[in-house]
Amino acid sequence: MTDFTKICLKAVLKLLKAKCHFDFDISKLPQKAVYVANHVSYLDPIMLYAFLPGRPVFALNGHLYRRHWIRFLMRKADIIRFNPIEPSDIKKLIAKIDEGRQVVIFAEGRITENGGLMKIYEAPGLVADKSKAPLIPIWIDGPQYGYFSKTKGHLPHRPLPKMQIFIGKPRSFKLKDELRRQRDHISNEVYMILREIGFNLNYNPKISLFAQLMKTAKVYSRTGFFSKRPRIIEDINRKQKSYKDIIVASFALGRRFKKFTKHNENVGVLLPNAIATVCTFFGLSAYERTPVMINFSVGAKNMVSMCKTAQVKTVITSKSFILKGKLDTVVEEIKNSGCNIVYLEDIAKKMPLTTKLGALLSYKLKHIPHKEGGDKKAVIVFTSGSEGAPKAVLLSHSNLIANVSQLAAIQTITYKDLLFNALPMFHSFGLMVGMLFPLFNGSKLFLYPSPLHYRVVAELVYELGVTLMIGTDTFLRGYAKIAHPFDFHNVRLMYSGGEAAKPDTRSMWMEHSGIRMMEAYGSTECSPVMTANNGIFNKFGSIGKLLPGMKYKIEPVDGIETGGELCVKGPNVMLGYYMPDNPGVLVPPTDGWYHTGDVVDIDEIGFFTIKDRIKRFAKIGGEMVSLNAVQDMVIASTGNSDESTNYSYGVVAIPHESKGEQIVLVTNNKDVTSSSLHAYVKANGMSELYLPRVILYHDKLPVFATGKADNVTLKKEVLAELSPTIEKAA
Repeated sequence: MTDFTKICLKAVLKLLKAKCHFDFDISKLPQKAVYVANHVSYLDPIMLYAFLPGRPVFALNGHLYRRHWIRFLMRKADIIRFNPIEPSDIKKLIAKIDEGRQVVIFAEGRITENGGLMKIYEAPGLVADKSKAPLIPIWIDGPQYGYFSKTKGHLPHRPLPKMQIFIGKPRSFKLKDELRRQRDHISNEVYMILREIGFNLNYNPKISLFAQLMKTAKVYSRTGFFSKRPRIIEDINRKQKSYKDIIVASFALGRRFKKFTKHNENVGVLLPNAIATVCTFFGLSAYERTPVMINFSVGAKNMVSMCKTAQVKTVITSKSFILKGKLDTVVEEIKNSGCNIVYLEDIAKKMPLTTKLGALLSYKLKHIPHKEGGDKKAVIVFTSGSEGAPKAVLLSHSNLIANVSQLAAIQTITYKDLLFNALPMFHSFGLMVGMLFPLFNGSKLFLYPSPLHYRVVAELVYELGVTLMIGTDTFLRGYAKIAHPFDFHNVRLMYSGGEAAKPDTRSMWMEHSGIRMMEAYGSTECSPVMTANNGIFNKFGSIGKLLPGMKYKIEPVDGIETGGELCVKGPNVMLGYYMPDNPGVLVPPTDGWYHTGDVVDIDEIGFFTIKDRIKRFAKIGGEMVSLNAVQDMVIASTGNSDESTNYSYGVVAIPHESKGEQIVLVTNNKDVTSSSLHAYVKANGMSELYLPRVILYHDKLPVFATGKADNVTLKKEVLAELSPTIEKAA
């Protein structure tokens, strides 16, 4: 007969809006199984006791077993006091399963203190493997915001948080006998299973960016019943703003933007890292205008090209930014191309009181103009911003929401954290990780307009007590060289992205400030993060593990013996490209697969390591430069673009100590010199990133049997020739 206490507990929990979802037909529940759950509060075993079918055995760690009220409410349950590192306790559970029972184990052993996953014990995997029982993952969400949790000071608490339990499909769990470190593998596999189910539960593919901002504000706008509204964002004007301030300003600006733009129109945003940029972004998004983030570092020619490719008719900017950035001539060229320039200062001056009151009312009523996001276009960013013809990448609401959720599944941040972002928002890493990720997870954010001010950045990090830091390897290396070791004493997490993290940069940070620098790998086309290390799994020299919700395949590459090109598919992969030669026409990825152009190798427990790059790009200081475009520029500079010429040209990228990579030109045309290329670039208004740092003269360049240029061999030859010079410089 069903336990009366269990019926009562279930009824009370349902009244409190607790829900339980099964991802499979409950009638097909295995007779013996290992339930493995995350652990967010003291209520967890009681909730599972009430909702799980049958009479599973509960393995309770000491901190739960010692709570008499928990044992009282579960007095009819089969409870075992359990120590996850005690072999005899593990054997007891295996014996229970052999009797045809199901067991419940909390993989973390203790209640989380930050709301995310903590250390995972190998006990659940060992029990599943030795008993040959399927493993059923459970994700508990909601109680971490209640008073029965241990997250006080990290998450806002409220009396009756919504609680839900998600129970995933049973899956077999078998150890790999060939692995040397079995225990690490077991806990790692259990962790990967739990983070996947956590992502699936928290990711909402239908919500819009503005609706997500409103949802987060509802949770984090107050940290207690009598507390003041927390200030969550600040810029160099040093005026802190709350979620309410950001949302009200976004409503007000969005209503003004509606006056001179059309529904679904692509609107250019030419602004630095500032609160005004965040409000402009969300103001456009709230009323279904698509922000086009214009890279202001690549010269007028490329900026005009960006506007044409994305079919931008209006560009929003700031007079003070244009003046400080000395971009007057750029603005004139954008105007001459047919774009209307709108200044935020003019909008602010002409903002009527009715618009301000309407914005405040919309916030109070929690009015969201467009709740549905999904596959609707959300933002346009550009790859290869230093090329003559940049490609536009169209990202949807679900792309960005997915990537935020994917990163949140592996890296927990709280409202105690402060993220410092100096990467511009036209950079996808700066936009998603540097702005959306903290705002959608309740963390505080400081925006700084330039990553190049090394001394100022270091001083601000010290003054503000920054805990989270992001940047490219080039910039992070610069901070480490110039900063005082104590400037970064409060930083608990540092992520490098945008270019490969060098081993000596990692070592520099470890020796300089005792900070373990993580690497997040990605591309603009993937919103942008694809793989990452974190505090639980981290392998120096690798780019980490694939984010939850993504699939991958490895395609062979000519000239590469081991590994292959990494291709990925997932909810964060772009809608497609807008090409400069066919503006406004979307070119989606084939069958949803994005080809990264990177040659990778994967080890036995899932760490990805980049071996080489086959795409013809170089990353210089975090900026992408097309090697094909450099080659075209070199040919054009000679006055002869005929490919049948007797001269040969090869362009490769090799490592550089401070810039990430450097471009090397190899040719048999001795008329091509650094001075002639510099004069050509200057005369044609092109970026100096096009200029090869080194020019080598070879009589013959390597080719495949088909006559196609063998860039893999060429790069090897260049590295062999320049290695003494590189080592001396290092």
